[in-house]
Amino acid sequence: MPLLPGAEPFSRTGGPTGVLLCHGFTGSPRSMRPWAEHLADAGLTVELPLLPGHGTSWQEMNLTGSAQWLAAVEAALLDLWDRCDEVFVMGLSMGGCLALRLAQLHPGAVAGVVLVNPSLALETPLLLAAPLLKHVLPSTKGLADDIKRPGVGEGGYDRVPTAAAATLPALWRATQRGMASVQAPVLAYRSPEDHVIGPQSLRILTSRAVNTEVTVRSLDNSYHVATLDNDAAVIFEESLGFVREHSRSGEGRQR
Repeated sequence: MPLLPGAEPFSRTGGPTGVLLCHGFTGSPRSMRPWAEHLADAGLTVELPLLPGHGTSWQEMNLTGSAQWLAAVEAALLDLWDRCDEVFVMGLSMGGCLALRLAQLHPGAVAGVVLVNPSLALETPLLLAAPLLKHVLPSTKGLADDIKRPGVGEGGYDRVPTAAAATLPALWRATQRGMASVQAPVLAYRSPEDHVIGPQSLRILTSRAVNTEVTVRSLDNSYHVATLDNDAAVIFEESLGFVREHSRSGEGRQR
């Protein structure tokens, strides 16, 4: 199917430090592209893939699930790790969960993690009934465009595909169970006024990621899709600073 406007993946080769960005559930690279371009303009090698079933239609997304989304970002991570001396992973919402899962599965490949309003637990009422609704209702009301800044949209689906949503709990559970295995430093952003993700996910992160350093920043002038909102420039600049602070580029690979 043809892609929605702005849903194209982004890729740019730069220096020996790589960054993998993961977009959110029912979204697309459009929500992350300014961030990706900012990091690429600073000389980093950047990959922002389009997750299976995203960027086209919710009907197509209903044919995919969290195992396929994880496999897609895992393949992108391993490709970056093959080309770069080090890789940082960053994610928005469900993409934050995928980023953390990659850090758990490939600790030697991930030098640091940056999260923006990560989704780590069931906090959206619309998703609560997804495992049951998928048999009788193919979609429910959409979750996209929770952005405070006027006139800005992320280009996500206007409907939530229930069969696809029903696969999220498996990803959440696996990530929660593996939280203690995260070794890379974590920088996490949280919008107090988020109409999609509540405070439980951040509590899970800070209470269970006990074997690494977790730094939390508040985004007081943004809603859920903060990468396109009023605090976007803060995320872009501080995440670049985080990469530079924790970079070990030039010291050789530590596989």
